[in-house]
Amino acid sequence: MKNDLKNIVLKDENGQDLEFEVVTKFDIEDNEYLIVIPINNRKSKEAIALRIDKDLDGNDILVTVEDDEEFTAVNKVYEKLFEDDIQN
Repeated sequence: MKNDLKNIVLKDENGQDLEFEVVTKFDIEDNEYLIVIPINNRKSKEAIALRIDKDLDGNDILVTVEDDEEFTAVNKVYEKLFEDDIQN
């Protein structure tokens, strides 16, 4: 996946397009992750962790990180990257 992404559009569970700002992209071991926040829903500033996987055709797909252990690892890296921003 490109490293210079600023925004991405994803479909929600109802098939509607939602635009997200890409906050950062990083690797943990052999996995790549994106941290995104919704653009159109400014009420929700909650960041979402997505893992970049491959589909059967080798195309990049984004998968929500739902495993607690994996999410904790992603959260630790995210907090480390933005340590100064979080403290202020």
